[in-house]
Amino acid sequence: MSRIGNKPIEIPAGVQVDIKGNHIKVTGPKGALERTFRPEIEFVTEGNIISVKCRDMSKRTVAFSGLSRTLLDNMIFGTVNGFTKKLIIEGVGYRADLQGNTINLNVGFSNPVLFDLPAGVDAQVDRTEITLGSIDKELLGQTAATIRAIRKPEPYKGKGIRYEGERIVRKAGKSASK
Repeated sequence: MSRIGNKPIEIPAGVQVDIKGNHIKVTGPKGALERTFRPEIEFVTEGNIISVKCRDMSKRTVAFSGLSRTLLDNMIFGTVNGFTKKLIIEGVGYRADLQGNTINLNVGFSNPVLFDLPAGVDAQVDRTEITLGSIDKELLGQTAATIRAIRKPEPYKGKGIRYEGERIVRKAGKSASK
């Protein structure tokens, strides 16, 4: 049995959750999110508590109950608080600038790389730090991964774009012959 799927979700004040079959819309102070869940999963509301129920008890459905519970909890948390992710740019001459809804990245290529932010993601750029924010955790993570993939950190000097707190395993360079 999924332990996460059994935990109830508390709806905070100021958040409205509309459940229509397997389609859920969460509206909060920061915005609204919608998602269609699998038909094997059922959401039951009792006051300000939502619980996740399985229509059958197969191993696959029980696994989806934990996933569905976490996705709904992230939707509620995002509409109340929002999510942030920070990227660090390392390297001599590597920097970023924000121009409207486009991030201009100078990361060692002959031309600057222009990255258009998707709708729902906002950014703050401080030369070598990019702070992304959104109410949708999934969209935020995908956007951060796409920006990081432009110039992944290399293992010799650590130059590139990395997540804050990410540890880059360094390799030793060539040794002088003995």
